[in-house]
Amino acid sequence: MLQLYTHADCLMHDPGAGHAERPARLSAVLHALDMDRYAALDRIEAPLATREQLLRAHSAEYVDRIFADAPREGAHRLDEDTVMSPGSLDAALRAAGAVVAAVDAVMSGNHGQRAFCAVRPPGHHATRDQAMGFCLFNSVAVAAAHAISAHGLKRVAVADFDVHHGNGTQAIFEADKRVLFVSSHQSPLYPGTGFESEQGVGNIVNGTLSAGDGSREFRELWNDLLLPRLNAFKPQLILVSAGFDAHRSDPLADIRLGQDDYVWITEQLVALARRHADGRLVSTLEGGYDLAALAASASAHVGALMD
Repeated sequence: MLQLYTHADCLMHDPGAGHAERPARLSAVLHALDMDRYAALDRIEAPLATREQLLRAHSAEYVDRIFADAPREGAHRLDEDTVMSPGSLDAALRAAGAVVAAVDAVMSGNHGQRAFCAVRPPGHHATRDQAMGFCLFNSVAVAAAHAISAHGLKRVAVADFDVHHGNGTQAIFEADKRVLFVSSHQSPLYPGTGFESEQGVGNIVNGTLSAGDGSREFRELWNDLLLPRLNAFKPQLILVSAGFDAHRSDPLADIRLGQDDYVWITEQLVALARRHADGRLVSTLEGGYDLAALAASASAHVGALMD
């Protein structure tokens, strides 16, 4: 049974009118997952991440600053794109806590092999000590570090198919051979990182797409570069930064994927998890800013995880 982690607190993060990363994103995903096809989902309320869990991926100074910057009213702007409202801190803590709890569940073997975290704000741009790109805490990085520290794993893979490069995840793990980070993303595009020359200690694999690329280029990139590197790594756990903003309808990028491409990549990652990780895979929502495309793509992804 596929577990679905979410929490109403994740709807309370409000960056302001007109902001692309709006509460309606999560509402659209959850509404799509209310259809009969998803009735079998095991729905679980996401816990709050603990300070100890956050400190595995973020500096103490940064965690303290995010707590201190959380406004009681109004808004606090961390950078041009990243804004905190009174509900933002708990939303970010739930987002990170969801992925950690999902890792614990799949590692226990008692709650199924796969999980999807329908949470916001996204996380993969947040570095060890900087919020950016709509992201406060790097949920997938917190979860990867938790898998290593709490469960003793020696090979954790993060697969990121968001259209924007997960610079924060890369920066946090670029010197840690226990984590393999593979990413497909449009380049050039925000945040201006993710070149193929960025290889960490041999554990960073970036694959770039050009504006106008679509299904053929996306699948070739994963088949020729990213999936073989994942396979060779033999991960004990696969974490997925599941951004759906490479969809042809998304307003923030220029890649032309459809929901069938998200089904395809999900099936490839599930097969890898079965081959090397006893099926263990945890996916968390990152980007996706056209509501209809996001809802259709995320629900297709969840359907493939269920199958």
